[in-house]
Amino acid sequence: MSAPIRRLVLDLLKPHEPDIVQFAERVAARPGIDAVNAVLVETDRDVDTIKLTVEGGDVDLPEIEETIDGLGGSIHSIDEVVCGERLTEQSETPQDR
Repeated sequence: MSAPIRRLVLDLLKPHEPDIVQFAERVAARPGIDAVNAVLVETDRDVDTIKLTVEGGDVDLPEIEETIDGLGGSIHSIDEVVCGERLTEQSETPQDR
């Protein structure tokens, strides 16, 4: 059995509707999700670029992908994943300076 996903940070594109509040609420309603943070990064004529942070005890990536797809969105990239028994933050390295 693999370690549970505790946090996902996704870069995604979504249509203007549903709005960012409805979008975050729908993702947050999925089982295993404790919190969702949605930040508007950019908007253009057709889509919004969103940074979506999802946290929970056991985040199911395929369910999150299905929800996003069902709302008309698409994942551009997975920018952070935290797995294991607890959340951990990234450590600073020389490359971060």
